[in-house]
Amino acid sequence: MVLVNNNVLAIVLCSVLALSTAFVTAQAQDQCLTCHSTLEDNASAAFKGDIHSRKGLTCASCHGGDARSDDMEKAMGTAAGFIGVPKGNAVSEVCARCHSSSETMKGYRSNVPVSQWELLKASVHGKVSTAGGEQILQCTTCHNAHGIVPVADPRSPVHQRNAVKTCGTCHGSASYMRRYNPSLPVDQVEKYRTSVHGVLNARGDAKVAECASCHGSHDIRPASDVRSKVHPLNLPMTCAACHSDVARMKEYKIPTDQYEKFAESVHGKALLEKRDLGAPACNDCHGNHGAVPPGVQSISNVCGTCHALNAELFTSSPHKKAFDVAKLPECETCHGNHEIIATTDNLLGVSPEAVCSNCHSPETNVKGYGVARTMRALIDSLEALEGTAAGLVSEAEQKGMEVGEAKFKLRDARQARLQSRTMVHAFDEAKFEEVVRPGMAIATVVMGEAQAALDDYVFRRVGLGLATLIITLLTLSLYLYIKRIERSPR
Repeated sequence: MVLVNNNVLAIVLCSVLALSTAFVTAQAQDQCLTCHSTLEDNASAAFKGDIHSRKGLTCASCHGGDARSDDMEKAMGTAAGFIGVPKGNAVSEVCARCHSSSETMKGYRSNVPVSQWELLKASVHGKVSTAGGEQILQCTTCHNAHGIVPVADPRSPVHQRNAVKTCGTCHGSASYMRRYNPSLPVDQVEKYRTSVHGVLNARGDAKVAECASCHGSHDIRPASDVRSKVHPLNLPMTCAACHSDVARMKEYKIPTDQYEKFAESVHGKALLEKRDLGAPACNDCHGNHGAVPPGVQSISNVCGTCHALNAELFTSSPHKKAFDVAKLPECETCHGNHEIIATTDNLLGVSPEAVCSNCHSPETNVKGYGVARTMRALIDSLEALEGTAAGLVSEAEQKGMEVGEAKFKLRDARQARLQSRTMVHAFDEAKFEEVVRPGMAIATVVMGEAQAALDDYVFRRVGLGLATLIITLLTLSLYLYIKRIERSPR
């Protein structure tokens, strides 16, 4: 065991010595750095700690020239390929000479992807800037120029602890953003700092989501782009990348089944299966940059953003005060949160599967128990009458009877049934009857008209049969009379 540890230690020491030797050799060969270091400028001081310097690259690797020559004119001559300080897109093109070459990166034993430059050009940041002739961002905009360190290094501007500040440099400037997208808010950083993610990030937690976690890094696209990680169709999976990770969420004591529940919910099916962009995604309820779980008192306001009438009816209902006293979340108590299912009449009433029976019984909350039972009976009656009326209308129509007006009236009965499902949230028997009773009356009228059409059909069929019989008898009689005349002697 000791032998193994000694071998490992020897390997580590050799690696450190080798890197140190390479660094010293590179420093000795980089006459540009030697000269600039005497000037004590910021660029040379920063480059000494740069990842490229540690890998053996010299100033000439990016700026061109001959780093081995201590003759300034020769070292910075055009014959040596000196290009000076790159400008505009030339900055990123210099970076791409190595970072877009898998062979070059392999030579430096780097596993950094080689697609960043192509992704950046295709991203929203790759669009032409207001200066013209160059894209909005270059590699050095986010990574720095001479003091570049790996992303995992806490000193990096794009480290998870620093990325928010780096992005906020541009996205928090109203004057800068006005030039590119005046409609884009510039308070994202402030909102982020109020979120659960932002609070933990400010405490030094590098595992929580920051800008790149949701938007991407080099491949950032507008939220309206279907290829964007934060497009409504993609956002649930983007959130699930962390929130469905059991190991990642363990220390936060957060469930990891939200995505599975959402995908099976009425909202999830509408968004993910039907691709209905009007259906809510994670951010519609939790927020975007200021994402937090809705509190008990705010859940109804979140749901009420879309379900405004339901929320208004509940606010004036007797359940509002009862829920406040019991400190129950309003909508979530009956409908759930991530696993919201399509509402049916089975949720109403006093049967075991009805949510009303969770609180109401013949022994407790008796008044509410009676109201729930009556409301369910009324809506069942309306549904039965509507079903019977629809069946009669369909039968009459199939028999060729004119029932257009009855079909039109039946729509009102169906509308009453739909309205009754909304009026449930008032939990007021009288208001509920005001919606259901007219629907029942309309269904009854339609049943009468459809039955009359069927009776008319029967009458017509009987009349047609009698007329056919009479005509047949007359025809037969005429035939026999003619035969008898033909047989009689002249």
